[in-house]
Amino acid sequence: MTLKIVVDADSGVAPFEQLRARISELARSGTLPVGYRLPTVRGLAEDLGLAANTVAKAYRALESDGVVETRGRHGTFVAAVGGAAEREVALAARAYAERAKRLGLTRDEARAALDDALRVTYDI
Repeated sequence: MTLKIVVDADSGVAPFEQLRARISELARSGTLPVGYRLPTVRGLAEDLGLAANTVAKAYRALESDGVVETRGRHGTFVAAVGGAAEREVALAARAYAERAKRLGLTRDEARAALDDALRVTYDI
């Protein structure tokens, strides 16, 4: 399997974020199966015409998100993402709900604030 990623230099989105988002999308959709070994940082940087630091930053973000796992000298692999990502989001949602309640927001107000944040984040 060949990793097919295109980074648009004219996009307003930073190259590392384009790379992070695309690999995350491919992993979550199952196009990149669990255990798939990603190219080395240098190899992918060369293939995409990016700086190695840009690819390394994307890989670090993906690891932080639980999408990939680095196994030292053995490489970077697609992780079983569903469980870890969903747990982290559930914890963040609960913390948000508890904070909104402590601040005195109604359920509808808290939901409206969250909907606004989602619209901004997802460009809806």
